[in-house]
Amino acid sequence: MKRALVAVLLLLGACATAPDRPPVATVPQVDLARYAGTWFEISRIPNSFQDGPRGCTHTTATYTPRPDGRVGVVNRCLDNAGAPRLAEGEAYVVEGSGNAKLRVSFFWPFYGDYWVIGLDPGYRWAVVGAPGRDYLWILSRRPALAPGYYAEAVGIAAAQGFVVSRLQTTPQEAP
Repeated sequence: MKRALVAVLLLLGACATAPDRPPVATVPQVDLARYAGTWFEISRIPNSFQDGPRGCTHTTATYTPRPDGRVGVVNRCLDNAGAPRLAEGEAYVVEGSGNAKLRVSFFWPFYGDYWVIGLDPGYRWAVVGAPGRDYLWILSRRPALAPGYYAEAVGIAAAQGFVVSRLQTTPQEAP
């Protein structure tokens, strides 16, 4: 019993002294009209909905402003057998976020965070993450991203505390 108590106290002490990371920060402003359109996924931190048994490569996301102020979202990819997969959803902007924080749903009533944490001034590439740092995507307007731009995008994510060593490249070449 004493050993268990000591172990618990040591564990609590380690938790109490663990350094806190600052919260994930978004870009100050996103122009949704410029952000609209199709983005190619260049890389991502693996996640259950894209990296399950069926897999997901050749991934794109298309964003369309809607008259009700929400954003239509269509994600497309190819599964491991080369068959197309499609997920349609919607997003709404988190008030006061400068359009940089969205809540996305592909299955109501469940929503996930979609935070734009890096954005090229010309809207050529974007870095999207979540506040828990468990999701991360690097997106581009083209199927490939120049190495310098990719390094810049990865650097933004690393500076925010994302484990960029977990990033996996998303194939975009013709299957």
